[in-house]
Amino acid sequence: MNLLKEAGGVTFAVRAILKKFHHRRFILFLLLVCLLLIPGALTGAGSVTVLITGSLVAVVLKYMGLDNIRVAAIIFIIAGLSAAAPPVSLWAMLTAAGINMPYVGFFLPLLLPCLLGALLTIFILGWKARPVDIEKALAEIPVPPEKMNWWRLTLPFSVFLALVVAGRVFPFSFPILGLPLIFALTALVTILASPVRVNVWKTALNTTEQLLPLVGTLTCVGVLVQIMTLTGVRGLISVSVVTLPVVVVVASLFLTLPLSEAVLMWGAAPVLGVPLVLLFNTRGLDPVVALAGMSLIWPLGDALPPTAIIGRLTMDTVGVKERYSSFLKMCLVPAMIIALLGTLMIIFSKKLSFLTIF
Repeated sequence: MNLLKEAGGVTFAVRAILKKFHHRRFILFLLLVCLLLIPGALTGAGSVTVLITGSLVAVVLKYMGLDNIRVAAIIFIIAGLSAAAPPVSLWAMLTAAGINMPYVGFFLPLLLPCLLGALLTIFILGWKARPVDIEKALAEIPVPPEKMNWWRLTLPFSVFLALVVAGRVFPFSFPILGLPLIFALTALVTILASPVRVNVWKTALNTTEQLLPLVGTLTCVGVLVQIMTLTGVRGLISVSVVTLPVVVVVASLFLTLPLSEAVLMWGAAPVLGVPLVLLFNTRGLDPVVALAGMSLIWPLGDALPPTAIIGRLTMDTVGVKERYSSFLKMCLVPAMIIALLGTLMIIFSKKLSFLTIF
């Protein structure tokens, strides 16, 4: 995504969408949601969405008459959903690894609710939006390279999608490349298709700097989980969870999952997610769909203290000067809807098991 940004693809997409659909709010919102979902879905980090496309989308939303608090809430919620969206959902990956469950069949169970939640968020919080002041908005968005076009922009994504789908459609004749190699090949295509010369080394350094907090957090999470395992705390949590009535567990997920994310961040997945999925599996629920529903709720905790990393990053990116409590209040309604959606996915996971086909 950073290579594509340096090549001018992100600014080209935002300007092209704005020019074409500035007078059609429904289509404009739909395309802005897609722009916000892609970076986090490919990296597993909502902060990447905020840094790469969040600032540009914020400009568009501000010139639609939305105040800074409302814009920040929209970008934060969708950035969190982008981190839960496929193909890279760290909560689902870490939990699946903890119970030796293959990370297979999560694409549709994660994609559809994340897309639905993102659309509901932008339409609920953006219902007061006016037609974009096209001239002022375009003046603030950087101009892309002259030779940038849709072909250069969509080619890397087409290659990525083709490699992912080929491994699923032809499992016995197409080699298993793995996501790291697929991303490397996609990055190579991005460099070759770029209309300008991209400084790969500088982009790599910037990307490393962006993802260093993510890597550091995951490392600390691993250390924390091992310490909790050695001291018996993880076992105590597991026993406590599996001995509670299922109704109580499911009814309290909208509180326990965001709070665990606020304290442990991704560590909540192996610590709390593993016993929960095992419990749901023993009660006849589909573990894949249930885990996808939980992954939908976890990102909501990224706005809660004591960490609140992505929440504060979003406020800084958008330029919000109001109190943090005002930002939390603005996020409340879409967060409740997303939590309800995730809970319903868990309850009806058996009936939604057909989604695990891909």
